[in-house]
Amino acid sequence: MREADISAELLAWYDTHARVLPWRVGPAARVEGERPDPYFVWLSEIMLQQTTVAVVKEYFRRFIARWPTVTDLAAAEDAEVMGEWAGLGYYARARNLLKCARVVVDEHGGRFPDTEAALLTLPGIGPYTAAAIAAIAFDQPATVMDGNVERVMARLFAVETPLPKAKPELKALAATLTPQIRPGDYAQAVMDLGATICTPRNPACGICPLRPACTARAGGIAADLPRKAPKKEKPTRFGIAYLARRTDGAWLLETRPEKGLLGGMRGWPGSAWTEAAPVETPPLRAAWHDPGGEVRHTFTHFHLRLALRVAEVGVDTTPNRGDFLPPAQFRPSDLPTVMRKAFDLAQSSLAKD
Repeated sequence: MREADISAELLAWYDTHARVLPWRVGPAARVEGERPDPYFVWLSEIMLQQTTVAVVKEYFRRFIARWPTVTDLAAAEDAEVMGEWAGLGYYARARNLLKCARVVVDEHGGRFPDTEAALLTLPGIGPYTAAAIAAIAFDQPATVMDGNVERVMARLFAVETPLPKAKPELKALAATLTPQIRPGDYAQAVMDLGATICTPRNPACGICPLRPACTARAGGIAADLPRKAPKKEKPTRFGIAYLARRTDGAWLLETRPEKGLLGGMRGWPGSAWTEAAPVETPPLRAAWHDPGGEVRHTFTHFHLRLALRVAEVGVDTTPNRGDFLPPAQFRPSDLPTVMRKAFDLAQSSLAKD
């Protein structure tokens, strides 16, 4: 089957089977002249970088309800955006989200650039996201590569080189299929195919529109592809978090350094997170106690086991790091997920005292 025929088959399948997503303009609406909102495309793609579509749908709806345009988002308070982002992983992406929105408003008049090259100059936009926005929002013939597309290409062309080494080869093959006509719909069609039919396990080859062209299916190895290099085992790090509540209900919090994990986010003062036993570094003198149990959380590159120390202190207490936040200004939902886990455990402990 020729490249043009493969693309045409996939587009025909997409016209009938496209997923309904809150940020997407479906094929029927596009025929009627409706165009995707570049802001919606950008926001959804940033959210989807480490999270599933099922999870992102609700986050996307909440963001759009609060900040319906890129101008609204650019004017938002950092802490509010970070709070809404909690649970989507990597807060650096949320910080870049705000930076990008502000650059689009300040330097581009509130309009996203319409070329892949120009999009790459924006904060937080890498090759995948630039290609996705260019293709989906502006119908540019950009080759979009995510995990779904890599899997489809590996099976379609029976590429047995393990990932990540195979990435350049897979992108080159994908580029040969990217059509000049309807490239945005085509990009979404490949991703939908990978998400719903050409799945990681038990691919539904019997109903795949590309079945006649699939080399891996013909060779009986579709379910084995793409091959992946062995992953390194994640290390475990240990730390201590100190949760101090004043008798007036204020909580002691500190802002983490801008660079690094959870950069710029408020959290509980604590020790460094290391693979060795953590060093006690309390932020003030108090009758600290261990509430029992520990917080366990997994980041992309390591597992964290966080011991807690909890104390209730007087209103005249002065910490040597961090500041007490009055109850009216404290919202647990604004904290990163690992810090919220610590708060929930500490609350249970204080309630028993």
